[in-house]
Amino acid sequence: MAGQQNAHDEADAREALGRRLRAARQRKGLTIREAVPEIGVSIGTWSAIENGHARISDDRLATAAALFETDLASLRTATPAPVATDGQWRDFPPLSLAPPVAGALNAFVEVGYHGSSIRDIADRAGLSVAGVYHHWPTKQHLLVALLDMTMDDLQERCRAARAEGDGPVERLERLVECLALYHAHRRELGFIGASEMRSLEEPHRARIVAARRNVQHMVEDEISEGCRRGAMQTPLPREAARAVVTLCTSLPQWWSPTGGLTPEAVARQYIDFARDLVRVPR
Repeated sequence: MAGQQNAHDEADAREALGRRLRAARQRKGLTIREAVPEIGVSIGTWSAIENGHARISDDRLATAAALFETDLASLRTATPAPVATDGQWRDFPPLSLAPPVAGALNAFVEVGYHGSSIRDIADRAGLSVAGVYHHWPTKQHLLVALLDMTMDDLQERCRAARAEGDGPVERLERLVECLALYHAHRRELGFIGASEMRSLEEPHRARIVAARRNVQHMVEDEISEGCRRGAMQTPLPREAARAVVTLCTSLPQWWSPTGGLTPEAVARQYIDFARDLVRVPR
């Protein structure tokens, strides 16, 4: 039993290190293809490292830290994700995306992942096809980058929103507000997240699914705790949580900034809907 636990712990540590390496590489603005010659591994090996399926030697970890201009100790040691405080999770500055990523987002929203081509993405980005391929080996890499960015941002915002609540009802309200605001302000990313999960390939799909479940579990945990305390009275807490999250994630399907409702107004409505779904006593 102890051996199995150790193996699980080691796998978790590899996966966490892989996420930190991916985040550091992306902050530096490097693609895998650009990074691996400097680190001295193949594209396949580095992909396995970032996804927690392979170990990285100390020497190569130090090389990666120098290449990504990040602190080696911060890569080795798990640190909590930065938490936005004082309501910063409600702030949505304009997205700043590299041209190929912005072109991919535009194409995937308009014609879908399978309906778009690298040439189409290049045209929207104002680049040549070769210019896109130089940084992004495949269209799949662009989709993965968009969904990783989406889920990393959403999870961080949800953690910050949840931390501001006092008790399960208030924490649920903050989570619903956060989810509604995100899927209105970042409706294009939310649309891709809902419509293109089927287009993700493994092992990326499993990682994104796990991130989505993490958000779902935050809502489930607060509703379950609310029911335990008698602050909510739904007899079906898991189903209610699924309904609440689905309400918010479906916003990109219909909400428009020209429709008369601000994201903040929608969020207030959805908080009321959520309270009714989980049967918070009036």
